[in-house]
Amino acid sequence: MTKTELVETVAESLGLSKSDSQRTLEGVLECIAKGLIGDRKVQIQGFGTFMAKERKARMGRNPQTNQPIQIPASMTVTFRPGQDLKGRL
Repeated sequence: MTKTELVETVAESLGLSKSDSQRTLEGVLECIAKGLIGDRKVQIQGFGTFMAKERKARMGRNPQTNQPIQIPASMTVTFRPGQDLKGRL
């Protein structure tokens, strides 16, 4: 499902206009991003948990030349589904 499809689905489900639905969705996503930046964890009861995790630096290889390269440390976001969501899948 794309963001556009999600906006349309929310609009139909709640009886909102698409623009109101889009603003609502963007607000929720912005709040999740702020939570990840600040607390590194956003837990939505019954849905799941988003967590910001650090990936350690590691050695990799360039697939074209087979030369080893250093991959720097970086941050990534993971999602762990909650019990309710797991049961529905």
